[in-house]
Amino acid sequence: MTDQLIPTRRDFPADDPIFALNAEAQARKAAGESILNATVGALLDDSGQLVVLDSVMELWRELTALEVAPYAPIAGDTAFLKALVRRHWPLLQSPGAACATPGGSGALAISLRNFLEPGQSLLTTAPFWSPYATLAAENGMHLATAPWPLAGQPLDGAAWAAALGSLMKRQGRVLLWLNDPCHNPTGRSLSPADRATLADLLREASALGPVTLLLDFAYLDYTLDPGAVAAALEDYAALGAEGRVLVGASLSLSKSMTLYGARCGALAFPWRADPVLQAALTQSCRGTWSNCAKAPQALLLRLERDGKAQERLAAEHRHWSEVLAQRAAALDEAMVAEGMEALHWTGGFFVCVPVAESTQVCAAMQREGVFSVPLPEGLRVGLCGLRVAEAPRFAQILRQALAPR
Repeated sequence: MTDQLIPTRRDFPADDPIFALNAEAQARKAAGESILNATVGALLDDSGQLVVLDSVMELWRELTALEVAPYAPIAGDTAFLKALVRRHWPLLQSPGAACATPGGSGALAISLRNFLEPGQSLLTTAPFWSPYATLAAENGMHLATAPWPLAGQPLDGAAWAAALGSLMKRQGRVLLWLNDPCHNPTGRSLSPADRATLADLLREASALGPVTLLLDFAYLDYTLDPGAVAAALEDYAALGAEGRVLVGASLSLSKSMTLYGARCGALAFPWRADPVLQAALTQSCRGTWSNCAKAPQALLLRLERDGKAQERLAAEHRHWSEVLAQRAAALDEAMVAEGMEALHWTGGFFVCVPVAESTQVCAAMQREGVFSVPLPEGLRVGLCGLRVAEAPRFAQILRQALAPR
């Protein structure tokens, strides 16, 4: 026991649970076992190698010393922030109140500090990316959920209204993290009707207290239907422009540019150019990480000026979206062949298989060399690392694990 640690910091697992599962899968594979590893959260090709986008790496190699070595401004390069926001909303002329962050996680973390008090609760979907709970806990906060729609089902407006009403009654404000479109971990997006329902509920809640909607845009570039993603962004832009709900976005270069290790992103509120909000975000940056890396910010500015690089990047995104779609289709076919429901992926790196007792099911599958991530609502399966040829094995082992004993 390290006595110097305060008591509340002594009972954590040695590693993040997802990384621990991945490490076990890799160790068993290295020992000679036949392993199917669907825990990975980064895009892999069919040989199991990390996908690194050539268009991005060529720009990275062109960076000069003065685009890499100096400090960036504390809140980030304003031109970078504008360019990053305009990747999603090309007509916007300003990033609004915004700051550079170390990836999307940094954006999420400082949203907690600025829109909730310690002891209050963040609202998100069930299921959700499990580090959401870690981020909340590290800031002395709790996490409440409302259900993500099942495939083919509408948003449960009553459940969402109850969740919003409960939080507003208890704490007088709401911060909602919404990973849409291309939801992690289900791989499905809200329908236009779902978004309209949710927007109405948020407007109603905003009459009772401050409501902040933070969109987690980790996976937008990997989608079955780019047109549907563009329409979703316009829906959220319309809500943000109204001004009743504060709408912002957690933006990241990690997946979109395969720059996981560069740790660069932003927290932006494009429809709120508020100096008080900007000052609060800048203060959070200074008091947490001070400055973000300059190199990835400089790279995005190079990309903005290079039309050919943009075309190449878009083509790479389409190619890997098609690969993910093929993997999703193969898994759906295998699931149906084993007498289970298809998962209906539309975007992102993951799907979620609804199962009860997911921890036990995962453990049974691991004994057969098949790894996924247990969630309260089911199993998270990384299409980003699952080859088409592995889909039948995954479905067969899952069916065996679910069989009554």
